[in-house]
Amino acid sequence: MSNIKVLLNGMIKENPTFVLTLGMCPTLATTTSAINGFSMGLATMAVLICTNFVISCIKKITPDMVRIPVFIVVIAAFVTILQMVMSAYAPDSINQALGLFIPLIVVNCIILGRAESFACKNSPLASIFDGIGIGLGFTGALTLLGCVRELLGAGSIFGINLLPETTNILLFILPPGAFITLGYLSAIINKIKR
Repeated sequence: MSNIKVLLNGMIKENPTFVLTLGMCPTLATTTSAINGFSMGLATMAVLICTNFVISCIKKITPDMVRIPVFIVVIAAFVTILQMVMSAYAPDSINQALGLFIPLIVVNCIILGRAESFACKNSPLASIFDGIGIGLGFTGALTLLGCVRELLGAGSIFGINLLPETTNILLFILPPGAFITLGYLSAIINKIKR
């Protein structure tokens, strides 16, 4: 499989949010705004790319009986590095909004699933492309979900006011709005894909 095909596969055919419905906790919880969804997607993508690369490199020296614990340790190491970098350089508003969800990337089934199904069976370069593709698909989905929720709930996108306050529907900023928006977007995207 070519690297471009692997890249597109993660963005479209195996989109973690709209097709595979993986990683729903950060998807629903962090997409109250477009910037939060985009930031969470980028954070997850960074961990995914690094994890896929390292796991692909160490796959031959990792015994089968400790494979999953090794994967978790590798993921946890990259999440810890990411958390430190974000604490040092990311704006406080993003750190507060994502808060607990950054450490939870360790148990995100997207990352562990890609390590198990792709990285431990393919070359390091193909694994990097898989991480980029899946990461872009996840980031795009979270950003789209955040844009829709922010537009309907706050009348803005990326903090830029587009609608008057009288049109805001608070429900879309709240947890039920995440489920409603995800359901409609999944239905629309699956209809378009057919």
